[in-house]
Amino acid sequence: MDVSFGIFAFMPLGWLFMAFVILIECVILTKILKHQWFNKRIYGAATLTNIISGVIGIVISIMLNGGWWLVVWFPWVSSHEVYAKTEDIKWLAIYYVCAFIMTIIIESLTNWLFLKKYYKKKQILIASVIANIVSYAVGTLVLYSYSFS
Repeated sequence: MDVSFGIFAFMPLGWLFMAFVILIECVILTKILKHQWFNKRIYGAATLTNIISGVIGIVISIMLNGGWWLVVWFPWVSSHEVYAKTEDIKWLAIYYVCAFIMTIIIESLTNWLFLKKYYKKKQILIASVIANIVSYAVGTLVLYSYSFS
């Protein structure tokens, strides 16, 4: 796949991938905050939070690189763009860490805004961080396994 995540994101497989990642976050947030597998309020907040984060990612990416959607926010590449034994991997890792930190900040704050009436601030922030760590790890494994295979 020689395309950015922004193009992939708006294809059927991209929608499926994003739904999978959001579902992971919904389940983890609900399990941590409510000790259940499903809670409509938490699923709604997590879904809206991910949409907000995605829109911010699109805007930031367009501003930083002149038009490509989500290249900076979610730097998905394949073996066509990045060769594992070059300097490229270092820069990919730097972009990835920056995007991850920004995602955690945005999603933690947004989750807090949506859920602060129902849960303690510390609970929301910890749950948001854990949910994002897991979803990023699983999403990265799935996406990069696919693109480098």
